[in-house]
Amino acid sequence: MIWNPSEGIDLGPLTIRFYSLMFVVAFGLGWYIMKRIFIKENLSLEKLDTLFVWTVLATLLGARLGHVFFYDWEYFKNNPMEILLPFKFQPEFHFTGFQGLASHGAAIAIIIAMYFYSKNVAKKPILWVLDRVVIPVSCGAIFVRLGNFFNSEIVGNITSSEFGVRFIRDKFSSNDVMNITGIKNTNEAYSALVNNPKYISFLNQVPLKHPAQLYEAFFYIFVFAILMFLYWKTNLKEKHGLIFGVFLVLLWTVRFFVENVKESQGGIEKSLGLFSTGQWLSIPFILLGVVFIFLAEKPLPKDLFKDNDVNPDKLF
Repeated sequence: MIWNPSEGIDLGPLTIRFYSLMFVVAFGLGWYIMKRIFIKENLSLEKLDTLFVWTVLATLLGARLGHVFFYDWEYFKNNPMEILLPFKFQPEFHFTGFQGLASHGAAIAIIIAMYFYSKNVAKKPILWVLDRVVIPVSCGAIFVRLGNFFNSEIVGNITSSEFGVRFIRDKFSSNDVMNITGIKNTNEAYSALVNNPKYISFLNQVPLKHPAQLYEAFFYIFVFAILMFLYWKTNLKEKHGLIFGVFLVLLWTVRFFVENVKESQGGIEKSLGLFSTGQWLSIPFILLGVVFIFLAEKPLPKDLFKDNDVNPDKLF
């Protein structure tokens, strides 16, 4: 399979990039899922709006900082202005967009944001909030990986299997392909490289690689389905921390195993060895999930406290 998608939907003066569109879909579906949960739990939808804003900001900021500190600190420590600005200043100033987001950083930021949300807005135990918010998060993970596939990033190792994909835009940058073809329009240049027989020698240089993004997206569908089942079809949501624990174990276990077929993205693996950076960062989440599963307990009935001033929510 030759994979050479356009950058996005061309609307003339505006191009809607597929990667950005996948984020919009992820957040939109997440909002809809949480709306159903809030209605089921008889919670104010005003609190949902706050949750949505906090989650979006935590996801984007945490993912960005996660990439900076876990994967590319050697570069960003010398270019700190590029951490939160969508520009490169060296060797020349140009717009890049935000290239580099790490899901581990997003996970940490979301947990921190949910702590403050639970205390200041929801007035619920943090584990109650996390048990519910991880359901749309697992759904969003599917579309983020689809976005990575459209972007031809986070690709897998070279393979000879029938699942192999030729990621044209991973092998040749836009400057490369324009120099090769002499065509100044990026999409037209890529199209010529793929379809014009005169460039077959360059096309043959593109190796077959595992579509690791699709592997992850596929297995995340099952993670999402399991969490939905636990919440909507069982009473396990009453055990604070259990659904959150299942989420941590399932999602990061998928990530751990798919990393085996991914191309190295650098980071802490250079100094630690044995596992990839993504695997090292996944292990603590998996272990934490196991702890939450085994320690999850059903909250005490509130009527046990009707004759005193103890608030049972504050005990969990």
